[in-house]
Amino acid sequence: MSSGLVDAPPSSDPGAPKRRRRRWLRWVIAIAVAVVLLVAGVAVGVTAKLSGNLKRSTVTKEDLGETRPPKVATSAMNVLIVGSDQRDGKNARYGRRIAGERTDTIMLAHVSSKRDNAMVISFPRDSLVQLPACRATGGLPGQQPHLGMINESFNSGGIACTWKTIESLTRIHIDHFVKVDFTGFKSMVNAVGGVEVCLPSPVNDKKALLHLPAGRQTLNGEQALGYVRARYSLGDGSDIGRIQRQQMFIASMLKKVMSGETLTDPSKLFGFLNAGTKSVTVDDDLSVGVMKDLATSLQGLNAGQIRFITTPWHYSLTQPGRVEWVQPQAGRLFQIVARDQSVQGVKGGQAKVGRSKIQIELRNGTYRGGLGTQVAAFLEQRGYHISKIGDTARKPQAKTTLLYGPNAETRVPTLTNDLLAATPKLVAGARTNHLVLVLGDDWKGLKPLRADDTEAIKGFDATHDTCAA
Repeated sequence: MSSGLVDAPPSSDPGAPKRRRRRWLRWVIAIAVAVVLLVAGVAVGVTAKLSGNLKRSTVTKEDLGETRPPKVATSAMNVLIVGSDQRDGKNARYGRRIAGERTDTIMLAHVSSKRDNAMVISFPRDSLVQLPACRATGGLPGQQPHLGMINESFNSGGIACTWKTIESLTRIHIDHFVKVDFTGFKSMVNAVGGVEVCLPSPVNDKKALLHLPAGRQTLNGEQALGYVRARYSLGDGSDIGRIQRQQMFIASMLKKVMSGETLTDPSKLFGFLNAGTKSVTVDDDLSVGVMKDLATSLQGLNAGQIRFITTPWHYSLTQPGRVEWVQPQAGRLFQIVARDQSVQGVKGGQAKVGRSKIQIELRNGTYRGGLGTQVAAFLEQRGYHISKIGDTARKPQAKTTLLYGPNAETRVPTLTNDLLAATPKLVAGARTNHLVLVLGDDWKGLKPLRADDTEAIKGFDATHDTCAA
């Protein structure tokens, strides 16, 4: 089977932390939970240095309104994380200059009150949602209530309006925010010596300044920024595909930061903390003391207890290119977070091999233009990862066929259970873990999603290996 994918070597899990690592681990976990952005305790002098690096922005009670959701679990912490796409100053090289600031990335990090689990939830920036009223502030015009894209709030009312928007949509009480920019992200990646990713095929993206060969490799800061921002040169070219890459990159970065390679090297660890604090803007109440207390309480948390989840979604039927959130799954996810529960215990609809662990190459064997892209969107809605979209060498193909190698056999039932019709075919010589779905003239689509199918709200944990998927 010629899938265009590169065979991945087996992953290796890091050993259990030694005693010397444990005092550092509590700090690093806190950073990881806030998408490797929050800082905490080292020596007093170093702490003062890191605290001085932080930039701050005030969010008032008036900004957030009087109808905020209540804080159910007082010890739990919810941190809003946004990635800024401002393109002036040092960021000017990453695209044409546009007035104002928008959010390339919107996430919510939840740390449980017992400090035994954490979640990072991504909100697609193309989400069509009901936006709340926000007052004008800091030279920004404010926002009138209307149906629009979720990332409009940042340009209309800044971080305070985005904060209010996420609270109004999810009914989750947010405690703090963290904003990171392009150049800061690069510095953090470089500080840990780069982060490993796995590319199914070569990438040449002039817009993202990204040129990479296929296979497992370690990206430096410049390459990493292109990788998490690229949209049209990787996968199916959608924003959802980019979110999936961002989540997997953060998981890989988390493993790198938590490894002995970083934890036992004071110089490298301080470099990472220093780069992280220089890269972010936080609210006035997110003090180093708050970070320190959080980090200390997270001492026993490991990477397998940190999960990455995308808000369940589907493409809008009324506004092409926009997405809407799937109910009741999205509401259930938000309720779990608001009530400080864990997705680990969620029952119903779980496959033996989860969709988030399966990568699929699509080949259109019909003369129906755009069918591959359409099917990719349907599969991404279910949580699958699309590695490539192309055409078969010969057309038409009468039957829809699912090609797989021996290493991918356990993934086949998950996908076939979602398809109305597909004939599995073993390719004995193939060594890849990926699946190849050849779309034939008999393509009938996907089975309807069951209301009790909760796999979309379970996501994947931070030990996820992109090459093994």
